[in-house]
Amino acid sequence: MRNHFMMMADYNSWANRLVYEAASALSDDEFRENKGAFFGSLCGTLNHLLATDRIWMRRFTGTGEAPNRLDAVLHEDFAALAAARRAEDIRIIDWVSGLIEEDLRGTITYTPVSNPTPVSQKLSPALAHLFNHQTHHRGQCHMILTSLGKPSLSLDLAFFQRTPEGRRHAA
Repeated sequence: MRNHFMMMADYNSWANRLVYEAASALSDDEFRENKGAFFGSLCGTLNHLLATDRIWMRRFTGTGEAPNRLDAVLHEDFAALAAARRAEDIRIIDWVSGLIEEDLRGTITYTPVSNPTPVSQKLSPALAHLFNHQTHHRGQCHMILTSLGKPSLSLDLAFFQRTPEGRRHAA
């Protein structure tokens, strides 16, 4: 299971790089334009992903800054947001690479931002959620980019697995 999560951490970083590379070509107005996604704009959606990754990583590790809102805008400036995303992706990769199988079978307890009732669950499904959540909202980012007339992105896991980065995880 650990190898699977290491692949997912690398995939997550790779896919985020592609989205941010595409977003870097947008004007500030396009970046902030409400396109009907759950968090409105690309700015809102990318900030949500960074915010929730920080929330989950604080739950997993007990360290790091984490907002108390799912719609927190951590960075208005695209360059600052992109730098924070890269740093968080490195943090995720480093943390996952230090896990052992026993860790993945362990249980975490946390209090959701949206509901003050404590929750306990196995680490492995919670970590799967982190990566699935990223994929879900990156799909919204893709929709925003294409609605702004930008080229379609190939973000599929299978496509990543064919890259040099992804082939490292072939078993």
